[in-house]
Amino acid sequence: MKKYCLALDLKDDVNKIKEYKDYHKDIWPEITKSLKDSGIINAEIYNTGNRLFMIIEVDKTFSFEKKLKMDLENPKVQKWEELMWNYQQALPHSDKGSKWVLMTKIFDLNK
Repeated sequence: MKKYCLALDLKDDVNKIKEYKDYHKDIWPEITKSLKDSGIINAEIYNTGNRLFMIIEVDKTFSFEKKLKMDLENPKVQKWEELMWNYQQALPHSDKGSKWVLMTKIFDLNK
């Protein structure tokens, strides 16, 4: 099993951050299904201030390209992403149009 860590910022607004967290207490079932269908076994999102940190654990069928293609073909995922973009903002160094940015591991206690 492989693990990826990603980062994204929320708009720096206390009310928007609360709303975003509230949406994630009960995400739409179609979003859960889409994540699992793409090969994601587990996903966790952590928050501090307006910064988000997501860890995904994936099986051997997962790829970011496959996930993107599936997302673009799924109207419910597109609706969710459009809704979430009301709360999210790209990291300053991210590519134009991108949301979550893949992070690079720089330390591992066990290596």
